[in-house]
Amino acid sequence: MAEWEATASGDRTLGSRRLAALLPDPAGARPAYRHLARAISQLILDGRIALHVRLPAERELATALNTSRATITAVYDLLREGGYARSRQGSGTWTQLPEGRTPGAVTRLLRPRDSAIDLARAAPALPERALADALAEVTPQLAAHAHTPGYHPYGLAELRAAVAERFTRRGLATVPEQILLTSGAQHALSLVLGLLCRPGDRVMVESPSYPNALEAMRRARLRTVPVPVTDTGWDVEIMESTLRQAVPRLAYLIPDFHNPTGCLMPDGERARVLRAAHRSGTWLVIDETLAELALDGPAPAPFASHAAPDAGGKVITVGSMSKTHWGGLRIGWLRAPSRLVTELAGQRVATDMGGSVLDQLLALALLDRAGELLSERLDQLREQRTALAAALAEHLPQWTWQQPSGGLSFWVDLDEPVASALAERVLDYGVRIEGGACFAPDPGLFEQRLRIPYTAPPDTLREAVHRMATALSDGLPRSPEGRKPHWVA
Repeated sequence: MAEWEATASGDRTLGSRRLAALLPDPAGARPAYRHLARAISQLILDGRIALHVRLPAERELATALNTSRATITAVYDLLREGGYARSRQGSGTWTQLPEGRTPGAVTRLLRPRDSAIDLARAAPALPERALADALAEVTPQLAAHAHTPGYHPYGLAELRAAVAERFTRRGLATVPEQILLTSGAQHALSLVLGLLCRPGDRVMVESPSYPNALEAMRRARLRTVPVPVTDTGWDVEIMESTLRQAVPRLAYLIPDFHNPTGCLMPDGERARVLRAAHRSGTWLVIDETLAELALDGPAPAPFASHAAPDAGGKVITVGSMSKTHWGGLRIGWLRAPSRLVTELAGQRVATDMGGSVLDQLLALALLDRAGELLSERLDQLREQRTALAAALAEHLPQWTWQQPSGGLSFWVDLDEPVASALAERVLDYGVRIEGGACFAPDPGLFEQRLRIPYTAPPDTLREAVHRMATALSDGLPRSPEGRKPHWVA
């Protein structure tokens, strides 16, 4: 069932069955109405319930949750008091963002205002020397571009050619006409979803997966069909079955040092997924943002290079410089059939008409130095990965993880479902981190998991783990009743 249902007047309404599926069992805590109000408010902050949509009628939601209407009335009263909902006479109850609150997707990207160690973002910094050298190189080039209109909906021709050449060098013959430059990989994904999908379409996703990609699909009102990724990788038989039975319009996969598990899909499994997607007519969107961060061997060849000659026409590869260089550069790309690239360029003009010329010139200069810069980055990541593993083994030996052969983070098993409580508690100890539920396409999953990036210096990582161990040994609250709930104004 689609998350959003169109009403006769064209309004957006969240269906009662869909909302019930997102919520915990009301019989699981007392009082139930506070438990449910807290859950709904968190879903609104996380973006899993959109803003300015109508909540189900009280009677319908009570039936779906098998609880009393009085309980739901109390839930809606608390949501209104906390600023998470508003009601209009005869029009129902609508979601909103309370004054002073920030959506979770924004919070995760903001630089902390306090001195907390930030492990919520797996985002490396760019060396100042590299940036200064690149700026000096592109200054005269930018002056030459200043005499032009500056709009490049496909991206600068020189950078398109450089990105195409990188694909070719990695084993996938590519011409510039197959490249569209974007403001990051997330922008590329949003363009693809907007062109190829319609509300209600099925999209196959991994579970867990990249939170911002899942959020883009929710906002596009798509139905996600999850397939599991475990510590040992993908179950390709389940993926093949899902493609055959659900026939999704599109599948979004991160086969290279998967975020957050760190798994790397073997070549044989890639070929099987490509064949299954070809049979079902499903577009594959392959996120290669982490592909070059190989720490224990060579970087994998592009996913699409494993396609048979007659089975590679519906593969879109997205990537960016955010993880290999710097997120602040906002340079990404997609590789797709040239006709689709033309259609996507038309799609992007409605939003930004083209990327920053300065950023693209900087990206070109940095890609020219990619060998040197990437080698330094990989050495740094190896040292930080070793430091994080040693700190976890020393201070939190009861936790387990599989050391990834690349990427930026560990996917740690806490052995008990305390991730959200721990993430809240360690803020008091000066550490900011995301619980595993953030990476779940469905609610209630991965409460026993933490993603811990190793993008900070070794000493910082050791201190962060020490603080988490201290918070855990001091004990976690059994329930949040001792704190002022965040949904109370």
